[in-house]
Amino acid sequence: MGKRRRVAERRSRRRPVVVGTVVAAAAVGAGIGAWALFGGGEGEATATVAATEKAKKTGPLTAREVTTAARAFLTAWQHGEAAEAAAATDDPEAARPLLTGYAKDARIKDVTLTPGTREGARLPFAVKGTVVFDDLSKPLAYDSALTVVRRESDGEPVVDWSPAVLHPELRDRDRLVTGEAGTPPVTALDREGGELTTDTYPSLGPVLDGLREKYGKTAGGKAGVELRVVRGEAAKDDATSDEGAEAAELADKTLLELREGTPGEVKTTLSPSLQKAAEAQVAARDRASVVVLRPSTGEILAVANSSPGFNTAFQGSLAPGSTMKVISASLLLEKGLASVNGPHPCPKYFTYGGWKFQNDDKFKIDGGTFKASFARSCNTAFISQAPKLKDDDLTRQAQQVFGLGLDNWAVGVPTFDGAVPVTSDAPMGAALIGQGLVRMNPLNMASVSATVKAGVFHQPYLVAPSVDDRTLATASRTMSAATLAQLRELMAYTAHYGTAAEAMAGVSGDVGAKTGSAEVDNQKKPNGWFTAYRDDLAAAGVVQSGGHGGETAGPIVAALLRQGG
Repeated sequence: MGKRRRVAERRSRRRPVVVGTVVAAAAVGAGIGAWALFGGGEGEATATVAATEKAKKTGPLTAREVTTAARAFLTAWQHGEAAEAAAATDDPEAARPLLTGYAKDARIKDVTLTPGTREGARLPFAVKGTVVFDDLSKPLAYDSALTVVRRESDGEPVVDWSPAVLHPELRDRDRLVTGEAGTPPVTALDREGGELTTDTYPSLGPVLDGLREKYGKTAGGKAGVELRVVRGEAAKDDATSDEGAEAAELADKTLLELREGTPGEVKTTLSPSLQKAAEAQVAARDRASVVVLRPSTGEILAVANSSPGFNTAFQGSLAPGSTMKVISASLLLEKGLASVNGPHPCPKYFTYGGWKFQNDDKFKIDGGTFKASFARSCNTAFISQAPKLKDDDLTRQAQQVFGLGLDNWAVGVPTFDGAVPVTSDAPMGAALIGQGLVRMNPLNMASVSATVKAGVFHQPYLVAPSVDDRTLATASRTMSAATLAQLRELMAYTAHYGTAAEAMAGVSGDVGAKTGSAEVDNQKKPNGWFTAYRDDLAAAGVVQSGGHGGETAGPIVAALLRQGG
């Protein structure tokens, strides 16, 4: 009886607030702000329905049903009654732990909820509270929204539960936690000692997050106290890049800093001048990404994406189109299936494995050489050799010579290291021209050009391996001198006279290039690719849905090579 009496006394202290003709619960206890839901004006009665309908409720929700369901949920949440708030949703089992943790784990007190204007079954609302940790406190404010639906079992109006109702940054299995940050902050420096920030370099958000995650505990900093989103596995599985990309890691996110941490320092290989230029280049195009490397060492000098929320340049997983022909050409040259100036077929069509392949605009070259086919990016010149190859030849070439597809790069931040799976028949033929199941990103394809220029694979890296004594990936073999010389001749000829010539005009020095256009299902224009080198610089870029690589990614890459660094 004592417990029921205390509950009754507590609830009796809530005074009704009348707004129009609707009565809303109001909290007047310490630290609890009063709030009112909706005005009338829709001709609805205010009497409580006393009898429970036996039949399952159906049909569109009325304004009153939305009002009542939203009020029940928000009132309970505001008063810290997690079980009651959860019961007002369509998934109490999932809602209860997060609502309980809002006060217990996130340490958010004195919650005030202010509804906005209802839009059908959707209600936006503002949240204000105070985050308290030991002797630290800081105000918190953000906007959210809920939607009312009919419960499946009986048709009663309830809140359609998702973690985003509690906070818009939450995904399935995420949690809100306040405490010492799991990793101290880091100050990332460029190769000249200047600080790297997203204010100066907007693309670097994911890179800076990755640096903190890897080096925060070892860079000499001290953790601060934060309210943060701790990601669950389901959220990480949902964090994907643009079309065709595989799942990527999603870092925890700081929402509010109660006490600033002391950052450690991590020096990167980024060039401030090239990074600034790369940012400017991708900002001029939608869905563009680019990477610049130093072939002699593997140092990453610049990385930029026009969509900074995801690092497509490092973690994207996209068909590379005809830029893959650099690897395929090295294979054909090694196996004696092609030679630079030897005759080579480039028919309009070639059928293999039941698929009919063709060239762009259905062109053909009569009596041409392999150099001419490479420079014009003839698809059938490569696929016509597929019957003479083993299923795993291209995979082995990519792994053993170019260091791709082994998932062992240690760059310093998360990367996707390319994929050239073993396939047969038509998919194997498609892989030779960068379609099918082959997947790459600009980091991978910049490394391909760097390998050609250097003559040996140097794993790209953003943080020197001496910083944490990590071991860089290596290739198990190099191309023969004869193969390497012919491959460089092919890329040089393409840069001067082939599909890359227009973009590479004015890029002096020892140069080589290859264009690419990758077809994507349900996409009107192909992804445009370009990879090239100039002296001790190599770069690659992609513009998704941009069209031909020479016209889209080409100018981006060429501009950075032209600048030098």
